[in-house]
Amino acid sequence: MSDKNASILLVEDEENLQEALKLNLELEGYEVTCVGDGASALKKVKEEYFDLILLDVMLPELDGFDVSENIRLNNIETPILILSARAGSADRVTGLKKGADDYLTKPFNLEELLLRVEKLIEKNKKLSDRSTINEVLELDRKSTRLNSSHEWISRMPSSA
Repeated sequence: MSDKNASILLVEDEENLQEALKLNLELEGYEVTCVGDGASALKKVKEEYFDLILLDVMLPELDGFDVSENIRLNNIETPILILSARAGSADRVTGLKKGADDYLTKPFNLEELLLRVEKLIEKNKKLSDRSTINEVLELDRKSTRLNSSHEWISRMPSSA
């Protein structure tokens, strides 16, 4: 089952597909924000945190490859799943080289899409949790040490 509070940015310009995907993702418990062009996608990504970005390639204003590349150039590590009618191997390779984590061609099986979404969000959450734990451990190493009695003592100056 999905992470009930996971948020997804759905970037799709075809309204019927956008509505169908939004409905199915919401039925799985995801919070879905929709935009229909590349420029709006970049704006949303800068304004809000998302657990996953579902990204079409053929978009008005800025194509999905450029959106993906721009997101990565801004050091945003949100997983990106490209959904595209462009099924050629060169397109899939381009999408992955530009920063996408996965590439699914249209038409696609809904169950497969939902599983890929769930797996990407789970993997990202695990990586994020591991990163947070490592940051806390690094801070702990800098601020404490073990004394000869194997007790942790603070290296931080006391504020007495």
